[in-house]
Amino acid sequence: MKIAGIQMAVVAGQIEENFNKAEAWIKKAAQTGADVVVLPEMFVGGFLSKLSMAELADPDGQRTKAFLSRLSKELNINIVGGSVATKKAGNYYNTAYVSDRQGQIIAEYDKIHLFSFAGEEKRYASGDKLLSFVLDGIKCSVMICYDLRFPEIFRKQALDDSQIIFLPAQWPVPRIDHWRILNQARAIENQLFMVSVNGCGKANKDIQNGGNSLMIDPWGQIIADAGGDPEEKMIIGDLDLTQIKMVRDKMTVFTDRKPYIY
Repeated sequence: MKIAGIQMAVVAGQIEENFNKAEAWIKKAAQTGADVVVLPEMFVGGFLSKLSMAELADPDGQRTKAFLSRLSKELNINIVGGSVATKKAGNYYNTAYVSDRQGQIIAEYDKIHLFSFAGEEKRYASGDKLLSFVLDGIKCSVMICYDLRFPEIFRKQALDDSQIIFLPAQWPVPRIDHWRILNQARAIENQLFMVSVNGCGKANKDIQNGGNSLMIDPWGQIIADAGGDPEEKMIIGDLDLTQIKMVRDKMTVFTDRKPYIY
């Protein structure tokens, strides 16, 4: 499976500009022959936008879903649509949508772990369920940014047979070492593929997003790495899904587990 990750510089609060920029990158990804393209967290308005929630949030994700559906069908590509601010049933959420090649929205995930360090829980409600979905016959999951620090949910999805976990993020420069280490750890301990797409450029005048978008195989080897370049870029990775069985047969972590103890 060929995957393109878009390390995009999201312009905080500039919804139209970000939609246009994302569309241009998705079209570039389709030209590479990618099967899946992945956008970063809050690719429409930015994580630290000064817009009010009423201005920022997409009601029921209608515009975002239409945008992803149109491009998926037009370009015959699967899209993991990063995440956007949504308003649903009177609450605001940080929501990821996934569209398949037919333009169908096949997954909708509300971020479970809200980043209290930055007051995210003051703007958004927390999601309450994990999910899996199938892209081109491959079982996958999506989580968002701060979820990376909670290994329990990754193990749960691995036990549910997810082979790829997509992780859109807006992770800042000061903690970028954590980002790289934790992504490799999640891949190694769960023996699956991590596709982790971060934003770059300024989140606001004081905070720089850290880039370093990564694709990591089940042995922890880095397949694609954007590095710390502050500029926008696309990374491409070819994922050989047969590696999962090979690694699990060699290093029998799952058969050696003792869940009756813990």
